[in-house]
Amino acid sequence: MARILIIDDSPTEIHVLRTMLEKNGYSVSTAASGEEGVETARAQVPDLVLMDVVMPGLNGFQATRELSRQEETANVPVVVVSTKDQATDRVWAMRQGARDYITKPVTEDILLQTIEKYLSA
Repeated sequence: MARILIIDDSPTEIHVLRTMLEKNGYSVSTAASGEEGVETARAQVPDLVLMDVVMPGLNGFQATRELSRQEETANVPVVVVSTKDQATDRVWAMRQGARDYITKPVTEDILLQTIEKYLSA
């Protein structure tokens, strides 16, 4: 069973994503901030991270950069899941180490297709 870490400061978004993932057989852990997410990822080394961008403290771009630079988590795919839908946000996310970028609200089909693309690679 693949382990997915959701890093998002919105309890509602975490609930929505967790429900979709658990229904489809994924093991889910969560973090409510970029700092907590980086710590959790280092401790658990999940199979994939779903990363929000807009969070207080360490934002999703900064947390993605941290994860991509740390030896323990450098190979963990990070998929940014954000309401920010500008081309510059997508480019910046990829430069920080994200593998993909999907916008909220997320449909279950898109979420699962994106996750499978990186878990089956």
